[in-house]
Amino acid sequence: MAQIINGKQMATDIQDDLRKEVQQFVAAGNRAPHLTAILVGEDPASERYVKNKVIACKDVGLSSETIVLPAATTQEELLQLIEEKNSDDNVNGVLVQLPVPEHIDERTICNAISVDKDVDGFNELNIGRLALDMTGIVPATPLGIKTMLERSNISTFGRNAVVVGRSKNVSLPLAILLSSDGRNATKALDATVTICHRFTPPKELAKYCRLADIIVVAVGKPGLITKDMVKPGACVIDVGITKVMDEAGQVKLVGDVDFDEVRQVAGHITPVPGGVGPMTVAMLMHNTIQAAKMQARCAKRNH
Repeated sequence: MAQIINGKQMATDIQDDLRKEVQQFVAAGNRAPHLTAILVGEDPASERYVKNKVIACKDVGLSSETIVLPAATTQEELLQLIEEKNSDDNVNGVLVQLPVPEHIDERTICNAISVDKDVDGFNELNIGRLALDMTGIVPATPLGIKTMLERSNISTFGRNAVVVGRSKNVSLPLAILLSSDGRNATKALDATVTICHRFTPPKELAKYCRLADIIVVAVGKPGLITKDMVKPGACVIDVGITKVMDEAGQVKLVGDVDFDEVRQVAGHITPVPGGVGPMTVAMLMHNTIQAAKMQARCAKRNH
């Protein structure tokens, strides 16, 4: 049976360390880092994610505010609010919870957030820095997965990794992190990476997965990865999260992996919930603290 990678416990341990880091930062004469989260509309999943982020901020000693805008907010109004937060020295991190309503262009919004306050790591400059293996803010979910692999002592150097999915916010930056050179700024993982997606034929997907030492799946398709697709001893990271009804008519959250079956052959596996999700929130806290430290250094240099 696979060893379960307990993301919830790992995130708790990381947040304990971050709390000490914040205390030292404040003791050195700085104010506590501040995160502003902006939510457009009333999507229940987004509201839950933002609530979890606010709870984590409180836990590690960050100050935070959540601004909820009506779904009818125009793109110009949202851009104006982002610009206000970009120019506010009391705000260290800004995030707009995705997805945004259809009349707002996601890419425009992500690029409007100041690259130094972009704690989600979605600004094209931060993605570009990641691709070029330079110092920048790394998107929280890929950084959380990298941290999970490292803390679970999963060997990645020269290993085969398959990323199922090609989203610009998770799968693509993760593929970069998995394949980049560990000697450079991103301290990446040196794996050999294959990217599969919805146009990869099922037979080919199974073939690539069976060759993989590490499988990361992030497509939102329950039960996509089955036992026969997994090499014995492989590490399986499940980023998918979908609400389904069980036999008793109860709503439950499931991932993209057939967990009960796959755990019989895998070496390590993440559960859903309690796997990647809590680590994403912990890495967002990490990114906010790093952003605050970087801004404090810049402010000292400019005085």
